[in-house]
Amino acid sequence: MNIEDIQLFREILENDSTIKDDHLELPDTEFTRRFLADLLCEYDVTDKITVRNYLSLVVPLGMRIQNSRPVSEKKAYGNDIMKTINDLAGFPVYPKGLSRIGARMGRPEKAEERKMNPPVHVLFPVGNIQKNRRDLNQYEELSGTEMQIRQCPGCGNSTYLNTCEKCGAHTTPTDRTKEFDVNISEVLRKKGEELGVVLPKKVNGVRGLTSTHKTPEPLEKGVLRASRSVYPFKDGTCRFDMSDVPLTHARLDEIGLTTETARKLGYTKDYKGNELVDISQIIEIFPQDIVPSKKAGDYLLRVSNFVDDLLQKFYNLDPFYRAKTKEDLIGTLIIGLAPHTSGGILGRIIGYTEGDVCYAHPFFHAAKRRNCDGDEDSIMLLLDGLLNFSLDYLPNSRGSLMDAPLVLSLRINPTEIDKEALNLDITGEYPPELLEMTMKFPDPSEVMKFVVTAGMRIAKGDFFPKCGFSDDTSSINLGTINSSYKSIPSMEQKLEMTLELARKLRAVDASDMAERILKSHFIPDIMGNLNKFGSQTFRCTSCNRIYRRPPITGKCRKCGTQLIGTVHKGNITKYLETSYNITNQYDVSNYVRQRIKIMRESVNSIFEVRENTVNFKTLEDFDDT
Repeated sequence: MNIEDIQLFREILENDSTIKDDHLELPDTEFTRRFLADLLCEYDVTDKITVRNYLSLVVPLGMRIQNSRPVSEKKAYGNDIMKTINDLAGFPVYPKGLSRIGARMGRPEKAEERKMNPPVHVLFPVGNIQKNRRDLNQYEELSGTEMQIRQCPGCGNSTYLNTCEKCGAHTTPTDRTKEFDVNISEVLRKKGEELGVVLPKKVNGVRGLTSTHKTPEPLEKGVLRASRSVYPFKDGTCRFDMSDVPLTHARLDEIGLTTETARKLGYTKDYKGNELVDISQIIEIFPQDIVPSKKAGDYLLRVSNFVDDLLQKFYNLDPFYRAKTKEDLIGTLIIGLAPHTSGGILGRIIGYTEGDVCYAHPFFHAAKRRNCDGDEDSIMLLLDGLLNFSLDYLPNSRGSLMDAPLVLSLRINPTEIDKEALNLDITGEYPPELLEMTMKFPDPSEVMKFVVTAGMRIAKGDFFPKCGFSDDTSSINLGTINSSYKSIPSMEQKLEMTLELARKLRAVDASDMAERILKSHFIPDIMGNLNKFGSQTFRCTSCNRIYRRPPITGKCRKCGTQLIGTVHKGNITKYLETSYNITNQYDVSNYVRQRIKIMRESVNSIFEVRENTVNFKTLEDFDDT
């Protein structure tokens, strides 16, 4: 923006605008739209441009309202835009942003149950699997199921069961394994009768156990899980994954709390210290309280029903949760656990949110070693973890102890969490001196006297300081609940809409963005899959046996079924044509354009389909006599 633009806009205001119904009406021109957009001035468009809060636009330009029309009082002159505006206004006018930072789309939000691939109901081996079927109901008898040998101290019987099927005594584990043959249809029928439930249509097991001692889960757990549609992870717990978002304050009605329920949870006063009497009041969230997604509430409700079934029908104990709705789980204790860690953090559910995220205090996320930059982790019911987690279920492989609740922290120690959370700004209100000092671009250390961080308070002994905030919002549930990136079905459409947005944003170089996408994502993906195709293994579709090199017959040596490759054409070509089209539509570098072209030719030469058959000739065909 320059002085000429300001002078031209002042002329438009003086000659072509009117004040009507407390609105400023302007002619709808490209210049007017661009000028208002540059000022970040909100306006409506019909046949004219309408500005509601027009005084904040007119007065700083040195104009006053006379006879329902802006009138100039001073002339615009000079070369310094901010000095000119201050002279026209007659009072200090500060720039809206002395410096700006760029941003790009991060990881889309997520809220869904944790499932193994493929989903299972019980950590019980199928053994010699047939046609990749893991549903135990589809087998009469299982063979080759390698499991831990348990010895009966009474009759000496060797079994895989916790209770001896001959004398009923509790068996003791050994360090040996054995391949058992299990009459699974009869066993499941008996388990269903003992539990008093109708067998579910599907009870999925695993192909084989990967733990050290090959310890299986009791089949009863699988039957009860399947009847409640919940799924265990590798350690036997049922988890729900969500994106991490920090939250220090919330209104009661935002998270579905009543004042009575809030008091029961320990929230007797709002963040200002007033008695809690209305659901519109704002509370400051305790460090170990969480607000998960409503989807998490629905899933944890099913998990709680499974745990109660387990207590009643398997352990012959009273149910614990007795929950009928997800609201009944408010106040329930959970375990928060992040990947790549082995320590769970105790938390408590105090409400639910519409978004696909888990709101919690920054200290809670930091205690899990997460920093909320798109991270996701899981929660599980405390009793589910205590009942169903076992080290004996964890795989015997490197990294298997990660993402498992080996230990549980009952209380967060703020002096031991990540430093990022201690740098949390809890000032609340900033003095004018801070704004004035920032105009001079000072060193950050010079403005720290105006800022209060959580670490400063903790260093003085206030381990859980009250957090201030500068800007309020009407509801954390308003706005976009799910990003369009999740709702768009195909990657091609996602890319097309992303590049379309880049073309519309003046701050974004669409060609540079397109080149970055190609260099960072598509080219490595295509090249990687092309390399894998050349060194792929082959798989039998019936017994799932893997061959590094296929037999000459192309069939499985074990069962005779035709083998198929593990890397398919679609894996390689899925982004190829899209990448080629991008190089034609955008001004990418010659290097990237040529690289895509060479890859395209390489892939087409490998998967070339010849329409005409090749006519083989012999030497006699070339005989001229």
